[in-house]
Amino acid sequence: MNNHYPHPILAREGWPFITIAIVVSLLVTWLAGWWSIPFWIVTVFVVQFFRDPARVIPQDPKAVLSPADGRIVVVEKAMDPYRKVEALKISVFMNVFNVHSNRSPVDGRVDEVVYNAGSFLNAAVSKASTENERNAVLATLADGTKVTYVQIAGLVARRIVCYAKVGDQLARGQRYGFIRFGSRVDVYLPLTAQARVTIGDKVSATETILAELA
Repeated sequence: MNNHYPHPILAREGWPFITIAIVVSLLVTWLAGWWSIPFWIVTVFVVQFFRDPARVIPQDPKAVLSPADGRIVVVEKAMDPYRKVEALKISVFMNVFNVHSNRSPVDGRVDEVVYNAGSFLNAAVSKASTENERNAVLATLADGTKVTYVQIAGLVARRIVCYAKVGDQLARGQRYGFIRFGSRVDVYLPLTAQARVTIGDKVSATETILAELA
């Protein structure tokens, strides 16, 4: 895994889509003139969807950072389905207008990466956590704290990308994945963690602190 992946203006996952959109729009412009306007609107949407700006990374070692842009839809005590323990669950829902690049919420070693095929329900609903297509990263911090973060496909999402592999040492704010076209990320923390967000809050990947570890 490339720990020094640069934060480009546009995510590399989007380059093929952006290229196709521009080529089609240019072709329609050449053939039909003003009738190409809807194609250019779609092109603008595709470009904005795949934007991938650099972010300022908080350095508090106890801070758990948001892994995604979006809105908080869950802050509750729940069962971590991967570790089979009760945890503080915080979920971030991404709509199609949010940045969809995913960043590591903590500094930690990747112990396991678990992929599950599934449905494509609205990612904002609670059962999406257990029924939708998803990819979980189970990480351990230097002090032994266990954190699980799960990429979940949504209603129109059809592609989860995760670059993290077992044994990787992820740094907080490091880009580790991407989900295309609407999705969600669940974070499971020890019950001793203190949430710093509430349901409905808008959050930014890396820059927003979701919780503080004890």
